[in-house]
Amino acid sequence: MKTLFSRLKFETKLNLGIIAIVLGMALVLLPVVARMTSTAMVEENKLRGIAMAESLAARAVDPLLAQDYLRLRNMVGETGDMVYAFVQNADGRVVTHSFPKGFPVDLMQANAVGDEQGIHVQLLDTGQIFIYDFAAPVVVAGERIGTVRVGLSKSRISGTTRQLVSAIATMFGGVLLAAMALGSIFARTVTQRLGELRSHAEELVTGSLETLAILPKEHFCWEIMHCRENECPAHQDRMRRCWLIPETKCASHACKLGPKPASCHDCPVFQQSVGDEIQDLSETFDFMAYTLRDHIRGLREAQQILTRQQRLLSTVLDMNPDLISMVDTRMVYQAANRAFAQSVGKSVAEIQGLNDFHLFPEDEAERRNLEGREVLVTGKRVDRQERVDGQKGQKWFHVVQIPVHDESGHIVGLMRMDRDITDIKAYEQQLIQAQKMESIGKLAGGVAHEINTPLGIILGYAQLLKDDTPPESQQAQDLGIIEKQAKVCRKIVADLLGFSRQAVSDKREMCFNNSVMESVSLVRHSFSLDRVEIVTRLDDSFPIIYGDPERLKQVWLNLLNNAKDAIPKGGGVIVVSTQLNTPQGIVTMQVMDSGMGIDEAAKKKIFDPFFTTKAVGQGTGLGLSVSFGIIKDHMGEIRVDSPLPADADFPPLPPGAGRGPGTVFTVDIPLDHHSGF
Repeated sequence: MKTLFSRLKFETKLNLGIIAIVLGMALVLLPVVARMTSTAMVEENKLRGIAMAESLAARAVDPLLAQDYLRLRNMVGETGDMVYAFVQNADGRVVTHSFPKGFPVDLMQANAVGDEQGIHVQLLDTGQIFIYDFAAPVVVAGERIGTVRVGLSKSRISGTTRQLVSAIATMFGGVLLAAMALGSIFARTVTQRLGELRSHAEELVTGSLETLAILPKEHFCWEIMHCRENECPAHQDRMRRCWLIPETKCASHACKLGPKPASCHDCPVFQQSVGDEIQDLSETFDFMAYTLRDHIRGLREAQQILTRQQRLLSTVLDMNPDLISMVDTRMVYQAANRAFAQSVGKSVAEIQGLNDFHLFPEDEAERRNLEGREVLVTGKRVDRQERVDGQKGQKWFHVVQIPVHDESGHIVGLMRMDRDITDIKAYEQQLIQAQKMESIGKLAGGVAHEINTPLGIILGYAQLLKDDTPPESQQAQDLGIIEKQAKVCRKIVADLLGFSRQAVSDKREMCFNNSVMESVSLVRHSFSLDRVEIVTRLDDSFPIIYGDPERLKQVWLNLLNNAKDAIPKGGGVIVVSTQLNTPQGIVTMQVMDSGMGIDEAAKKKIFDPFFTTKAVGQGTGLGLSVSFGIIKDHMGEIRVDSPLPADADFPPLPPGAGRGPGTVFTVDIPLDHHSGF
């Protein structure tokens, strides 16, 4: 029932309420009114009957004394609305009555009255109606000479009462109809205004605050009314209505809707604002709407600014190659850039809500988690370098972790940035290697100069002694050995001087390809005897460089000999290629072999002086060191890679030749002798 009533419209509820009130009043008041009316009518008729009985008794004195029964009959005949009337003498005999069909004998003793009793009233039931019987004694000089009896109908009194109650009920019905009509009009007016409020509220919900239909804009004292800013409290409060301002202040502001008002009651804005509670509610809605409109406009502007800043920040983060991520105090990822997402194989949206154990192997996740929690607890910045061994090789990262604080200074998260410094590390190692080689070169140059003089004397005296000694003698053979070993030492000294770059360099313009081909031609035949084939792929541009042909030829020969020594006895292939890179201003020469390759430990020392992987007596370990110095003297760069890259274009091997991981030496020399790396 309650649910059904709650579903009714407000207008219907209001009408039902009015009907219920009127009906309730009718149901309560009608019985009370009927009872009160009936009691009043009965009492009134009793008093009337008593008056009629007393009057008839007073007038019946003379006729009874004179025994003028005709006169008594005429008096009794004037019954009016009485049911009956009759007169008894002193003996109780009926001397006259008003019954047309004869006097009922039982009525004589129905209501007895004493001499001193006065009027006695008795309710009689005739079987058809109820009658109030009034008995009044007729007394003269203290002596009773008769009795007067008058009867009034109670049913007639009840009928009159019912008519009166019916009239009252009819009046209640009319009032009910009038109340229903007026209530319907009032309810329709209220519901119509409430409907306007509902529409207005819907506009507030949907954000349509630009047009308001309940009150015109001039009902508000705000900026468009050109108030005096220094005087109008409404302007200072921006959106307050005139009637909300105390009356004492109304005269101090001037809403220029007309002349300056002397008081609030003269202010047109105040006059237009006066209304009932619904009017006040409507104006409050408008006031709230205008306030919300300004707030929403400000929020939208702030949202647009935040959106632009978020878009800019997202673009900056996504363009950043560093791996940037942020976690909360539970070590759950809240944000990440595209580089970090790609490194873990997920999208940026997928990372949110995950933790380290979802993204990394267990050992690495545990390490990252513990380190991150330590930063969250201590609030100290972490700045370190770490090495990561992955499927794509070894990488170095510069790791920075800083706590994120809120406006109150509490730690709410952790920002981590991993910067790939693998290339920087490689350049750092190369710089260290270059500095080491330079130091060793200076040392070697000093040693070579000091050894050159005594070595020349030893070689000269050995040759002089050999000339004075018979060739077949043992002494001549010993001097030959001394001469041979002195020449070997002189070769080592020459290599040391070349490594130290202190030998005289004769640089000029030269054809790079011709220098390479001259070296290849010198060793091609001897290499072929050991089933080592040399394949040349030279750039057709014939690049011209500024360099020392003889010293560069020494580099090419050292690289070719090293490549040949790395190839097994079964034979193999050496690929010599040149390529001109005009945009970068360099020419590149590569020597690739199908040999056994170089391990990681040897690659780090390959250019160190006296380092060699060959057997004892097969090399001095200065070939690549000297080559390194010559290339540095030409402002170039030499590097080694092993095994061969996967995309290396290597020709088929000769039959029976074995294939190893292979090695490639790359030499870059600038075209312009004034530039370098």
